[in-house]
Amino acid sequence: MAARKAGLGRGLDALLPVERPQHGFTTLPLDRIAPNPHQPRTHFDEDSLTALADSIREVGVLQPVVVRPGLNPGDYLLVAGERRCRAARVAGLGEVPAIIREESDDTASLTEALIENVQREDLSPLEEAAGYRDLLENYAMTHEQIAGRVGKSRSAVTNTLRLLQLPAAIQGLLGRGELAAGHARALLALEDDAYAVHVARRAAAEGWSVRQVEDAVRARAGDGAKARRTRRPRLRPAAIVELEDRLGEHLGTNVKIDYGGRGGKVVIRFTSLDDLERIYRQFYG
Repeated sequence: MAARKAGLGRGLDALLPVERPQHGFTTLPLDRIAPNPHQPRTHFDEDSLTALADSIREVGVLQPVVVRPGLNPGDYLLVAGERRCRAARVAGLGEVPAIIREESDDTASLTEALIENVQREDLSPLEEAAGYRDLLENYAMTHEQIAGRVGKSRSAVTNTLRLLQLPAAIQGLLGRGELAAGHARALLALEDDAYAVHVARRAAAEGWSVRQVEDAVRARAGDGAKARRTRRPRLRPAAIVELEDRLGEHLGTNVKIDYGGRGGKVVIRFTSLDDLERIYRQFYG
């Protein structure tokens, strides 16, 4: 598969080109973007920023930041995307894709522009996922609302978003076209990130099919099951399995329900504190 370097920000810029960075989609130097003094978040997890910086080194800044013109010509005030700006600096970037928002712009017009962009057929799976995440985080849309607007099922939107949970090395292979989205989705079932990267790199180098990746994932799960074969396997109620699937689809992550006659527990997997915050917002808006 041919390598692909275009990121969502550059795709947005190509969609709505501007000669000068006055409004719309463009690329801005990081040193001309001032942080928002009203930013509610005061703590940024260092491990999470490092992980995002690793992803940016691999595939670039997929999701544009949102700014508005500052007091001085050529300066901008950050509206949304401080974490991306911080991670971009850690990654050594000098500029980022951005949406310049006029004072008169409203959320609806920006949302429509983003929806129009993610409906394009030439976006990579990661670019599409970044567009969905932007709509979720900055414009308070739900998975169901996004699905309805872009003409896809809710599960398709959720599964695409889950690609952003993959380790940076796998995102790089996907972004460069060395792996397809089907390969990447199969790898989401692995909880061991190091092993997932190992399988991904081997699949890319040897030209594995999606079925071969799925077989490798199942084999790994089978190895873990061998240690438990001394116990008689317990048939899990169909209703519990269905609830796992529905919760996992709604939250965009793996969910495991351990159910017994007197109760049980629900295990929700997250990849970082920011991912945990995203899951929290799914419950409490």
